[in-house]
Amino acid sequence: MARIGHPATLAPAVADPHTADDLASRFAAVRQRTTELCAPLSIEDHVIQPMADASPAKWHLAHTTWFFETFVVASIASTASDQVFDQAFDPSFDFLFNSYYEAVGPRVERARRGLLSRPSLERVHAYRAAIDDRVLRALAAGALDDDARLRLELGLHHEQQHQELILTDLKYTLGTQPLQPAYRALPREPPAAPEPLAWHTEAGGIVELGAGAAGFAFDNERPRHRVLLAPYRLATRPVANAEILAFIADGGYRDHRLWLSDGWHLVQTERWEAPLYWARRDGDWASYDLTGVRAVDPGETACHLSLYEADAVAHWLGARLPTEAEWEHAATTASLHGNFADAERLHPDRADALGVLGPGGPIRQLFGDVWEWTASSYSAYPGFRPLGGALGEYNGKFMSGQHVLRGGSCFTPADHIRRSYRNFFPPAARWQMTGMRLASDV
Repeated sequence: MARIGHPATLAPAVADPHTADDLASRFAAVRQRTTELCAPLSIEDHVIQPMADASPAKWHLAHTTWFFETFVVASIASTASDQVFDQAFDPSFDFLFNSYYEAVGPRVERARRGLLSRPSLERVHAYRAAIDDRVLRALAAGALDDDARLRLELGLHHEQQHQELILTDLKYTLGTQPLQPAYRALPREPPAAPEPLAWHTEAGGIVELGAGAAGFAFDNERPRHRVLLAPYRLATRPVANAEILAFIADGGYRDHRLWLSDGWHLVQTERWEAPLYWARRDGDWASYDLTGVRAVDPGETACHLSLYEADAVAHWLGARLPTEAEWEHAATTASLHGNFADAERLHPDRADALGVLGPGGPIRQLFGDVWEWTASSYSAYPGFRPLGGALGEYNGKFMSGQHVLRGGSCFTPADHIRRSYRNFFPPAARWQMTGMRLASDV
């Protein structure tokens, strides 16, 4: 394996290192969760890559392991007496399973990950077991210094991101096949209408946003800084399928006046008529989720919307999308409880699932269900400093052509999300579990 020296020095403010026992327990749990997500898959399911953005499950299993080998195990090789830490499991894996780290070296083109019939799935699982053993042995021996422990913590959050990607990519893999097979059998409620949309008003003012000095956060969440907000309103629930059905019925996908220029171009060239996974069946709309195909439930939170669709629907409803500053400010006192992957629903819940609290009541479902598009382009906070070394490529170099999403989704692990968490995708992306919430000026 190519050694890249000290790959990153994390800022001391990122987190205090956990005890070895705490880290070992969390490491084992996160790694086990990834293999559990892949357990229902056939060998063939692990390899398919139907589009460049959706990586195969086998690649996710290997890449997350490569991350620990490259950024944690390799860093202790020079100080460990056990030479196993300095032996690459397979030198070719640096090329096969590097994602985008230029500092590490060349790699397989992203769109060709699905062509990797070798190494076998069995070999990838052996790779995971070997690197798991090395990490756990290093923790038990006290061989990880504070900086290595912080990189291990980063690797755990990185793997949780890939757990979410495994589900979104797998849904695209299965949902675009002719038979649209189910991933798992899960209960679903009978269709029903959502609760009416209501509004919650925020006074605005000078507010503080971003992650504080304590605890883990990605570099793009810092530094904490002040922002001036005018008074604004947010809808008390996310947009539901009922609003999307009405938008379609009113010709929303055929009205150029509602759309941003790039979005209208995609509507025409891609022939969009509805959100991803929706199709007409016997005259009615049906959709695919990980349980298979069923009728669109008007009461469920709408998902798989691009930013362009979210923006068009918002304009059609006489509103707009919130800025990320408005969203985070409103979330300051909101509960982090929500429909996350841990709930095993693996699909958005009903819009306003916590019940009616009346007009102007507290905002609900900010966390879980769907990543909510904001109107904010993804850029650096004032004073942003990326991580040192190769890990500085983790977030900063993507600050162009992307929009910010907030709140996590039904595919996100619950202990992975924070109020300051900034997700980002290109505005045309629809295969992610993305939805929307309305905002307006006061």
